[in-house]
Amino acid sequence: MSMWGWILLASAVAWLTKLAGYLVPARWLQGPRMVRVAALLTIGLLAALTASNAFASSGGLALDARAGALLAAALALACRLPFIAVVVVGAAAAAALRALGLP
Repeated sequence: MSMWGWILLASAVAWLTKLAGYLVPARWLQGPRMVRVAALLTIGLLAALTASNAFASSGGLALDARAGALLAAALALACRLPFIAVVVVGAAAAAALRALGLP
């Protein structure tokens, strides 16, 4: 199958998944168990996205300035800094590591 075929197939699956969400009865989604699952699923997906963006490269695992920035941001979160400060600390750490020669 060509690339466009895969893109169209993925688009159709995404659209059907969204349509299926509208067909689920509301009472199934309002239970305490489903609310908890939805909250935990969101956190898990965000953590997976962050990890894959921080450590992925075209050849495999990459330990570069992004990993250092993630570590600095995690330390800022552990110190309970506001979110904007966490972002600034992570960006500053990435800039400093790149200035020191890390890719």
